Amino acid sequence: MPPEEGHRIVCHLDEILAARGMTVAALAEAVGVTPVNISVLKNDRAKAVRFSTLTAICDVLGCEVGELLSLAPQP
Repeated sequence: MPPEEGHRIVCHLDEILAARGMTVAALAEAVGVTPVNISVLKNDRAKAVRFSTLTAICDVLGCEVGELLSLAPQP
């Protein structure tokens, strides 16, 4: 699915979760957000993310922000 119109940020949460053998539900519980919010981020439908949520996701997954998010090339 292409990123939301107006930005080129791509989330790699799906790949990281698969590599860690973790589910959306388990991550959501560990981070303290709803599974729906994690799914929105994972499916590139998020319009914003709180730094506190981003920090918690990176802490739980043991990753850096740059591993989680990247900037897609301009069309």
